[in-house]
Amino acid sequence: MKISETIKHFQAAGKTFCSFEYFPPKTESGLQNLYSRLDRMATVNPAFVDITWGAGGTTADLTLEMSKTIQSYFGVNVMMHLTCTNMHKDKISDVLGKALDYGIQNILALRGDPPENLSEWEKCEGGFSFAKDLVEFIREQHGDKFCIGVAGYPEGHAEQPDDELGIMHLKEKVDAGADLIITQLFYDPDIFLKFRDNCRKAGINVPIIPGIMPIHNFSRFLRFAKFANVRIPNEIISSLENIKNNDDKVLKYGIEHGTMMCEHLIREGVEGLHFYTLNLESSVTEIINRLNLSNSAGTGRKLPWRQSSNDNRSSNESVRPIYWSNRPVSYLTRTQSWDNFPNGRWGDSSSPTFGELKSYHIIRHASKSK
Repeated sequence: MKISETIKHFQAAGKTFCSFEYFPPKTESGLQNLYSRLDRMATVNPAFVDITWGAGGTTADLTLEMSKTIQSYFGVNVMMHLTCTNMHKDKISDVLGKALDYGIQNILALRGDPPENLSEWEKCEGGFSFAKDLVEFIREQHGDKFCIGVAGYPEGHAEQPDDELGIMHLKEKVDAGADLIITQLFYDPDIFLKFRDNCRKAGINVPIIPGIMPIHNFSRFLRFAKFANVRIPNEIISSLENIKNNDDKVLKYGIEHGTMMCEHLIREGVEGLHFYTLNLESSVTEIINRLNLSNSAGTGRKLPWRQSSNDNRSSNESVRPIYWSNRPVSYLTRTQSWDNFPNGRWGDSSSPTFGELKSYHIIRHASKSK
């Protein structure tokens, strides 16, 4: 199903939805662990999950394969990232055709960031310069077969510090055919609300979904905020200063702060909340439980598993191996909190979060130091 239609269903029911973002793990064991994690997190029935496209298209094949697998087997709508970086028009056409074959109807269209070996973004021959061009191309090639999302920057983009000009460019993406906007992370909800109001004044009327990244670890939090050019309110710094060396306390503070920020946004009428999970589970799940956003209660199932969100599969799948009914318990339950502190005391290559995340799309655009 298109995410734009899913959002309308939530609006009609007067409910706030949640959605999750994941990135392709570096190892095969990390990928399998991520699938187990996603299987558990899918029990809250998110409106969708999205899968990132590595800087310079480095994870293109894995992103497409993950999106196909999740769409087919996990009963969750998938939004697949697609960027202009190193992507000729013919290659983009091929990816879009495969996406439709796999039942994927949602694309997050991004300009993308330069590959690791380049300091500046460059248009490839036969490719596109801006996300707007990619949106236009998708609409020209496939009409309304896809729901298209684009990125918004409440605190401005590093390459476009003029807020008014940034909103004008965002409107161009919407006018080209975008159905919704997912924003960069922020830690001051009033900044998002001001951005939303300015977008509405500019004539942008599609859903604007705030991007939320809970605080998991003090040093990583500072690093992300610096890379993404995000302002940190003084009260957060003062609250974390006395506990910054205690991972458990920082994690708990991140849950409390994330919950309060989301409550503020819900009171102000946001359609939903998009969580940058960093392939982690416990913080996001706890925040959703505190907000009572889980849509699993009272959900009836025709079969013992969540049916595929790929219409081609769900219409004729009536049998699965019996082990599927046992997966949410035993091993998965016992191991779900093993890497709450990735790349630290308990991190290893089998973790879905393994690596330094230097290619993660939400920090790449502002990661160059002077």
